[in-house]
Amino acid sequence: MSTADPSTAPRQTLLCLKWGDRYSSEYVNRTYAMAMRNTSRPLRVVCFTDDPTGIREEVEVFPMPEFDLPERMRWHPFRRMFIFKPELADLTGNVLHLDLDLLITGSIDAFFDYRPELDFCVCENWTQIGQGIGNMSVFRFRVGALTKIWDRFRPDPMAMMDLYRNSQTFVCRTLGKVEFFPSEWCLSFKHSLIPRWPLNFFQTPVLPKETKVIAFTGKPDIDEATCGEWPVNKPWKKLYKHVRPTPWIAEHWR
Repeated sequence: MSTADPSTAPRQTLLCLKWGDRYSSEYVNRTYAMAMRNTSRPLRVVCFTDDPTGIREEVEVFPMPEFDLPERMRWHPFRRMFIFKPELADLTGNVLHLDLDLLITGSIDAFFDYRPELDFCVCENWTQIGQGIGNMSVFRFRVGALTKIWDRFRPDPMAMMDLYRNSQTFVCRTLGKVEFFPSEWCLSFKHSLIPRWPLNFFQTPVLPKETKVIAFTGKPDIDEATCGEWPVNKPWKKLYKHVRPTPWIAEHWR
């Protein structure tokens, strides 16, 4: 075991993005708190946002870049392609990006230590195993090293949006080959942890000890899963979309 003094370790940078009203400032604040509880090193938490109201002062806030894309992209994940510009505020080196709909349950230091020579590393998308597609809820990138993504996107954003189903497919196909974090580090609550039907009606999701981050893609949201709610748009879907109350979520989401 290393005996190095954590206070002398280089500062790590965590980046999150918040625009629109899908997630409130509370999500940024909880991301900060969860990250701080799960690192043994100096950590800088940065948020690019169009509304800094309510974000705790310990988070460094930068404005979202001026919107000059087609209106169709205003709230679309493709909007985050700006992070692959040659410069990103005053950020440098390897940066860990986390979406706001995540639960941090283990040390995030490992995401910085894992193959630090790589310019890009991402968690593998849980619904596309073996297809070379990452899920950009969790990824690490080197600032200024991936300008080929921006250079391909910026001349005709709509063409890229029409050609690829989502931004993570666009990024991974543009890079050609991507490296993934160990699969046990990043899990999807819906796809990895909720027991299969009909066991989901009788068994509570279990948190694996190796897991460091859990993504809440789609529904249920974090607060809904905690109390056992799974909103559906059609009543008949309640026949199979069900999750039992999962109290361990609240132990981490604070």
